[in-house]
Amino acid sequence: MEQVNNRAVIVGVNLQNRPDFAYSMEELRNLADACNIEVVGELTQNAAKVNGPHYIGSGKIQELSALVEGLDASTVIFNDELSPSQIRNLESSLEKKVIDRTILILDIFGERARTREAQLQVEVAQLQYMLPRLVGLRESLGRQGGGSGMKNKGTGETKLELDRRRIEERISALQTELEKLVAQRQVQRKQRQKTGVPVVCLVGYTNAGKSSLLNAVLKAYMPESNKQVLARDMLFATLETSVRGIELPDNKSFLLTDTVGFVSKLPHYLVKAFRSTLEEVTEADLLIQVVDYANEEYERHIQVTNTTLKELGADHIPMIYAYNKTDLTEMKYPQVEGDKVYLSVKEEAGLSELVTLVKQRIFQDYMPCEVIIPFEEGRLVAYFNANANVIATDYEPNGTRLTMECKKADFEKYQHLFVEPVAEV
Repeated sequence: MEQVNNRAVIVGVNLQNRPDFAYSMEELRNLADACNIEVVGELTQNAAKVNGPHYIGSGKIQELSALVEGLDASTVIFNDELSPSQIRNLESSLEKKVIDRTILILDIFGERARTREAQLQVEVAQLQYMLPRLVGLRESLGRQGGGSGMKNKGTGETKLELDRRRIEERISALQTELEKLVAQRQVQRKQRQKTGVPVVCLVGYTNAGKSSLLNAVLKAYMPESNKQVLARDMLFATLETSVRGIELPDNKSFLLTDTVGFVSKLPHYLVKAFRSTLEEVTEADLLIQVVDYANEEYERHIQVTNTTLKELGADHIPMIYAYNKTDLTEMKYPQVEGDKVYLSVKEEAGLSELVTLVKQRIFQDYMPCEVIIPFEEGRLVAYFNANANVIATDYEPNGTRLTMECKKADFEKYQHLFVEPVAEV
């Protein structure tokens, strides 16, 4: 069997000495690695603007062609999204498969998608990317064979026979099916909202440890639960939005939501396709931004996450920061500094501090109080035992005295049934 050549050279243009350029290129290597492509070389160019026809200058084209031949690479990967004409011109000049950062991310999403909704969203994004590039991609797609470049689920060779009209019809059919799934999830979301249970959403850069944190909180507070989510040390391990109910010892509860991770230059096709999924973020009561504190670029990751949240219209939601993987740094943990918690999911250290901070933010409508409930209203004693944090129970001649922390709404709803005196603690 012929061995597939998955060797590639990555190419990037550093526009006006961008401070994040080196990291962007390193991230491109990681994206290629996630697609099982071996990066064997790199070529960069400093420029004031991107060359229109070829992305890089003519001199660099010759240098790149020699580099690719010398390293026996079959693919050239560009750090920015290429236009249809750029793909066509580059493939003509290099006589190699040419792909860009966007295709790599689309391929990874296609590989990771598990639920029907995620698969539909990824295919819509892939087709929308492909639609204006049919001519430029035709040669590239024809040469694929185990490498990257639209290789997943319903894309690739089969799309070579699809003309523009049929692709548009396919997108329309996929979006119709997606709308039905979105409607179902919106019904579920409205049902959750009716319960009044606060929603806390995990956000952050891909591979920061969001899913691992959700699993750790489940293990710590609901050890009998078997609803662990997939958590792996790889880019975009989670594409599905997972919601888990967390019940705390003091009878308080909240919903913890895990979402798809962000990355710099996240293709707008994906943001658009996954917008319905990411709406979970916009309707949260509190965001927990999970940060890989051991990564030297963690501050840049925070910036990318905040920018993406702003694009989604979620930048107004209160947020706290969970600095994960602190065990790999010199920082003392666990500790809390304002809205930051330094913790280690791996060591299971700092979870209680994080949950305490969450409780301070989302349970502000609770009040400490001491009430006397008449014996004939015994149902209220049962209600508060189930829905409040009852600290002490005493029996007196005229009723049951409860020292507790309960919702202000419950206190106000039932206070006309309490025996005087009623006191706030």
